[in-house]
Amino acid sequence: MVGERFGAVPFDIEDVFWSHRGELCTFDVMIEEFGLATEPLHTLAAIVRGADTARLDLAPQAAGLLAASLGLSRMFADDLKQLEAGMLLYDAFYRWCRDATDETHNWPTAKGRSVK
Repeated sequence: MVGERFGAVPFDIEDVFWSHRGELCTFDVMIEEFGLATEPLHTLAAIVRGADTARLDLAPQAAGLLAASLGLSRMFADDLKQLEAGMLLYDAFYRWCRDATDETHNWPTAKGRSVK
């Protein structure tokens, strides 16, 4: 088996250590097991959990992550290329959680109009 040859650890499948536990998805489990308790990661975890468990009500961004993830799965037949693209997506979501949750887009702008 390829996994044994490379000393790989089973991931995100039933009945293995790195998988869903109760209401938690594998991402939650990783955060918990590695002791990564930061606010941005907890925010991201809710988004990932919502997308990964079809509980899109957990975070408004969960539907967007699910849509983007499913889109990537249709764009890449090669798992490693899909993983590379997915890492960029998750990095972008993390940076939003860390730096941009308060940012909004006000369109159209009030520029050029008098404000009373």
